[in-house]
Amino acid sequence: MEKKLLSLIIPCYNEEESLPFLFDELTKVAEVLSERYRSEFIFVNDGSKDNTAKVLKHYAAVDERVKYITLSRNFGKEPAMYAGFCNADGDYVAVMDADMQDPPSLLPQMIDIIEQGEYDCVATRRVTRQGEPPVRSFFARLFYKLSNKMSETTIVDGARDFRLMKRQMVKAIVRMSEYNRFSKGIFSWVGFNTYWLQYENVERVAGKTKWSFWKLFLYAIDGFVDFSNAPLAISAIVGIIFTILAFIMVIFIIMRKLIFGDPVEGWPSMVCIIVFIGGIELFCIGIIGEYLSKIYLEVKNRPIYIIGDTNIDDAN
Repeated sequence: MEKKLLSLIIPCYNEEESLPFLFDELTKVAEVLSERYRSEFIFVNDGSKDNTAKVLKHYAAVDERVKYITLSRNFGKEPAMYAGFCNADGDYVAVMDADMQDPPSLLPQMIDIIEQGEYDCVATRRVTRQGEPPVRSFFARLFYKLSNKMSETTIVDGARDFRLMKRQMVKAIVRMSEYNRFSKGIFSWVGFNTYWLQYENVERVAGKTKWSFWKLFLYAIDGFVDFSNAPLAISAIVGIIFTILAFIMVIFIIMRKLIFGDPVEGWPSMVCIIVFIGGIELFCIGIIGEYLSKIYLEVKNRPIYIIGDTNIDDAN
């Protein structure tokens, strides 16, 4: 009986310092699992500017399990993960970061859980954020709370992209070929029974994080827009509330003039109100604009990624 194939997808962007540590750990884990599984390591080089491509070619030359896909430019982590899903042939498919914050040593435990047959996916979540800036931790928790209140798609607090999935779930993810991708939401939206494996936060083994606060903020906005219409509803509700308030204020001013004969005063406060309402209007227009921009990118039907170089014969 042929062994099952385990595909490991690792998106990489400027990770030449981390790759030696990761490769050593992957080979150790693959050796532990070798009696039951064959392994393939699919590294997706997301247009790195350092020597990541050279390092991957070196590993591919010395280990036939190593497959690399170098994208034609930096498309982002989401397209890189999707490229890995589209080219993974495994019965089980795992995705993880290259910086060792997703410990490969958890894979045997994840496989044992999924082999029990009750679950289609074993996902990981951090139970602590030790080593992370407090401000980032605060806004991360706030994002999860707001997202789960505003969307029917539940995203678990502390959820990582690191997860092991059965082939059926991977096929479902590949079918979701939308240009604007938010994988945490996609993983939840496709459903399937998921087991959440908790672990302590692990810091990067080398290099610097590619996720600045601003990039994380924009990524969070993508999450809201991609899986919730609530911001549009909020902007409409705000518009209705201010329309009602404006009508009440007009009635109040007219009645005060007719009854008490008071002159209309308070130009400074009126200017503040106009500026405030103008800001609210621009905010609501910005929300609508964000949704329109997503539609604009989708209808262009551009490819999610473009492969520049690979050692996979039938890569797509």
